[in-house]
Amino acid sequence: MEPEIGLDTILRCLRWSGCVRSHLNDKEIVQWFLQLSFSREKCHFGHNVRIPVLVCPASRYNMAFLQPRSSMSRYSVPPKSLLRKVGRAIADYALIRDGDRILLGVSGGKDSLSLLQILAHLQTYAPVRFELAILTVDPEVDGFDPSPLTRYYDELGLPWHYVRQPILEEAKERMSGDSFCAYCARMKRGIMYSSCREHGYNVLALAQHLDDLAESFLMSAFHGGQLRTMKAHYRNDAGDIRIIRPLVYVREAQTAAFAAGAKLPVIPDSCPACFTMPTQREHMKQLLAREEKTNKQLFSSLLHAMRPLMTEGSLPK
Repeated sequence: MEPEIGLDTILRCLRWSGCVRSHLNDKEIVQWFLQLSFSREKCHFGHNVRIPVLVCPASRYNMAFLQPRSSMSRYSVPPKSLLRKVGRAIADYALIRDGDRILLGVSGGKDSLSLLQILAHLQTYAPVRFELAILTVDPEVDGFDPSPLTRYYDELGLPWHYVRQPILEEAKERMSGDSFCAYCARMKRGIMYSSCREHGYNVLALAQHLDDLAESFLMSAFHGGQLRTMKAHYRNDAGDIRIIRPLVYVREAQTAAFAAGAKLPVIPDSCPACFTMPTQREHMKQLLAREEKTNKQLFSSLLHAMRPLMTEGSLPK
């Protein structure tokens, strides 16, 4: 038996999922919800809650209610399949709150560029107002130059920050008993936290997706003897910055398809140093790909298993 849910939950899920594309007030949405017939399709918003997808011909609504809030002059509208999964994650884990100032880490890969487009699009109809800015960290690795992205950011009309740091050279001197990937990730995270504090952002958005969580889950179990994975929403150790991952329900194939279709300016080989030798993560990726060929519900099952690990307690206040 599916649980009963309150009106607040319905409104929140409808707004974040993209089913409501305008700034109708709550009363108008309720009238809309009650008057329209339901389609047979269902949207899943977690915790076994299902909300019917509303049949919503644009001609039946007063478009004067639309109040675009994004200043982006050029962006690609993400497909509904992506928006619904991101909207569901935002609603499930309370990722974005009114007044948040979000700094999105963009490496130049397909995932972070896709999330940039998604969050910018959500600004146009989200039930809360939030600011969005971009941070790109240049590790100064030969063969990897993300600097052309700054022109793209200017075209989008969003504020951006660009930090250069010779992480590879520093790793040669300071790294011990660790992989370059792990060292680089820690260094980049420190730079991101510092940038958030320096410029007054209270939320750091990262673009790891469901495939990344599954790989981390297996790596932790196989090599660490623990059941752990990346969290969807948490605070840093200092407690001053919330970290969110809006793509936790999204498959890597979805961001790849969107990035290719929208012709996003993906920087090839976003970390060449990591491609010089096989990594544990790449091994897990191949293992999961083999398993999924015979088990199409693999990632659905893994998500169900990982859910308790994605919060590990109450959500950040």
